[in-house]
Amino acid sequence: MVVRLCSRGGLLPRLLFSPQKPKIYVPTAGRKAAYGIHQSITKWLFSGSGETDFAPQLKSLNKNLFTVVAWDPRGYGHSRPPDRDFPVDFFERDAKDAVDLMKTLKFKKISLLGWSDGGITALFAAAKYPSYINKMVIWGANAYVTEEDERIYQGIRDVSKWSEKARKPLEALYGYDYLAKTCEKWVDGIGQFKHLPDGNICRHLLPLVQCPTLIVHGEKDPLVPRFHADFIHEQVKGSRLHLMPEGKHNLHLRFANEFNKLAEDFLQ
Repeated sequence: MVVRLCSRGGLLPRLLFSPQKPKIYVPTAGRKAAYGIHQSITKWLFSGSGETDFAPQLKSLNKNLFTVVAWDPRGYGHSRPPDRDFPVDFFERDAKDAVDLMKTLKFKKISLLGWSDGGITALFAAAKYPSYINKMVIWGANAYVTEEDERIYQGIRDVSKWSEKARKPLEALYGYDYLAKTCEKWVDGIGQFKHLPDGNICRHLLPLVQCPTLIVHGEKDPLVPRFHADFIHEQVKGSRLHLMPEGKHNLHLRFANEFNKLAEDFLQ
């Protein structure tokens, strides 16, 4: 494994929120917020687990245009306890937690950056809370699970088989036992959608998304095949699809400058 596969399972922060040109008070970075959810807010770079997954975005997105909030969903990062679990509504639950958090922080409207499972969570948020979401950028997301996806998930189930480069930062954050247990639980959790009609995660919600949406896809993504990006693009009215020929699952890290410019231009 050469990319951040575990972010496919959300073991690091999975969403960035970018409220545009905020004119409100922003709490101190790193404080605990609603429901025990850990968040970090930046007008500059901060220290925290969000830095591991989104360092180029937290450092370089234009702070004159955006206030950037990285959050750890319940059971991940610093939002523990409780341990992470995966009921069939876990994406919807994460979306509600995220929106509740941002409302608690007094943001009147937000834009979303969602990677991998964070992209799925963003789709839920945009469909369920359309009046609250201004714009959305997602990458590495899927709206349903196929047999091909299931084979991919089983391939990352055993963290002992991951590359050291991929495993060590997460092991340092969680400890090996929690990392291994949570990854197995995630594989089972995402796999349960395979047994629903059409493998449905949120495909029924895509026509409800009203906000302008940019879908970015790395054509060498080993975790999320191209057809997922195409399907979301077809189903989300007015969405744009941007392909990165050399991009993998972590395209926002490897091609940070290109990605950041795409995001800034779209979200302004």
